[in-house]
Amino acid sequence: MARTTITAALAMALAGCAMAGSGISDPADARTDTIRTAKSITPAERQQGAEAHPELLQEFGGAYAGPQAAYVTRVGQTIAVQSGMSNARGDFTVTLLNSPVNNAFAIPGGYVYVTRQLMALMNDEAELAGVLGHEVGHVAAQHSKKRQSAATRNSILGVLGAVLGSAIGGEGGLLGSLGGLLQNNAMQVAQLATLGFSRSQELEADQLGVQYLKSAGYDPLALSTMLASLANQTDLEARIAGDARSIPEWASTHPDPASRVRNAQQLASRYGAGGVRNADAFMASVDGVLYGDDPAQGVVEGRQFLHPDLKLGFTIPNGYGMQNGTTAVSISGNGGQAQFSTAPYNGDMNVYIASVLKAIGGDANLTPGTIQRTTVNGIPAAYTTVRANSQSGQVDVTVFAYEFSRSSAFHFVALTKAGGAGTFNSMFGSLRRLSASEAAAIKPRRVDVVTVQSGDTVASLSRRMAYDKYQAERFQVLNRLASNARLTPGQKVKLVVYANR
Repeated sequence: MARTTITAALAMALAGCAMAGSGISDPADARTDTIRTAKSITPAERQQGAEAHPELLQEFGGAYAGPQAAYVTRVGQTIAVQSGMSNARGDFTVTLLNSPVNNAFAIPGGYVYVTRQLMALMNDEAELAGVLGHEVGHVAAQHSKKRQSAATRNSILGVLGAVLGSAIGGEGGLLGSLGGLLQNNAMQVAQLATLGFSRSQELEADQLGVQYLKSAGYDPLALSTMLASLANQTDLEARIAGDARSIPEWASTHPDPASRVRNAQQLASRYGAGGVRNADAFMASVDGVLYGDDPAQGVVEGRQFLHPDLKLGFTIPNGYGMQNGTTAVSISGNGGQAQFSTAPYNGDMNVYIASVLKAIGGDANLTPGTIQRTTVNGIPAAYTTVRANSQSGQVDVTVFAYEFSRSSAFHFVALTKAGGAGTFNSMFGSLRRLSASEAAAIKPRRVDVVTVQSGDTVASLSRRMAYDKYQAERFQVLNRLASNARLTPGQKVKLVVYANR
């Protein structure tokens, strides 16, 4: 969570495609006919993309400033021109995003995006091209226009219902029913670009992505190997989360990449084997890229969220998962959901809480009842709980706010079943200021590409990973290695290590 004002929960709504579509269970479903695609980028699309681009940058941590950005732009423009929407490479704006979630998407107007986190999961240039080609394929096939009517309303609680509602009842359950109650229309183009696609649309984008790979001279099998890495990453994140029900950002609307690996292999087989992978060039580029949370936006360490610049931290309850976004931290579990963020503050906590409720309530006109005052770890605080009706019954919306100074405040918004507002009491009471030494001790993680030496093994290199748990599993997934893989001297592999800020 960066030091920015929260405008809405767009970052949560942008669940992303990231190549992880809902899947085709039967290879016979694979399309063999020609897909009708756009032949040009229209002036209206250019304007839409230009207007959406700045907000997308804001919500995804901005453009990544490392040397990897120019490499991603070059590869992205190479694959994008294969779409036939334009032969001019400069008509496509390809951006590497400073985001710690596995995500990639494209929007009309020639704008293509991939996060540094997803780049780190790749192992060669062809996989990068395959990811970007898949996303360009969605735009070329005009998939966003075809499901525009299905756009999800974008509000903090509306998105909690649509994206994370499965944690307590699924789409038709408690949270899923709040879409009509709490609404706040946000940037439609950006939102549509990253909502879930249908099975047929995902397969069409796969088909186009493989086609683009082949025409650009890359190995068409690269899309299937990248999908395999995503499937492995999904499995690993589920193991790490345990009962926390933490939903990977790109997997929240595309939960089954594994079922598409076989289909991508079949698509590639139509074009024959062979093509460029450019593993060495890719490894040289990805070396040093930031991995995981950017300390400037705060970091997640187990059940703790720590922000060295804001000098604050809190702990979520046992059994809950946490996702750090650019403008908010999201917490989810079986008992409820919450977000931690900030908003403009003028020194009046009553006004602050009322404004938060108004922002998330929209037309529902949520107004605070009695506002209670307290102190949490020496920090002045205030809170209130509002009961609201939903299709599944009554729910409690709690706002717990903290005054850090006369000009800055932070708050939790929590959503629980009626009578369950106490679910997050331990979290509300855990917020604290970080000391200067605690803040200074928080270091970023980066990808470190190393050359395997004689005697190196998966076990020995895994011990260098900057994690306390699942070191070997993380190393294997990061490098797409089987559990019984043996390393070869001279081989390039990726580690995740601590780096100086």
